[in-house]
Amino acid sequence: MANAPIKVDSRTDQLITQAAHFLGTSKKDVVDEAVREYVENHRAQIQRGVREALEQLDGTTASSVRLLADLTPGELDEIGGVDEPK
Repeated sequence: MANAPIKVDSRTDQLITQAAHFLGTSKKDVVDEAVREYVENHRAQIQRGVREALEQLDGTTASSVRLLADLTPGELDEIGGVDEPK
C-alpha cells in the first residue's frame, strides 16, 4: 500500500512525535492508530452523514452538484442551474 503524506500543524506534529517516542513506535503508527480509533468512535456520525448525503441524491447531475457545492436548489438555479444530459 502506498503512503500518502498528511499535513498537521506544528503543535499536533509535536504531540505525535512525543507520543511515538514514549510509546516506542513510529509517528506513522501513532497517526494510523489515532485515525482508526477516531473513526470507530465516530462511526454513527459518519454513517448519518452518508445517509443524509444519499438522501439528497436523486440520480440527476443537479443533485450531485448541489451536494458537492453545498447549495440549495434555489441557489443552484440562481447561478444558472445545470443542463441534464439527455
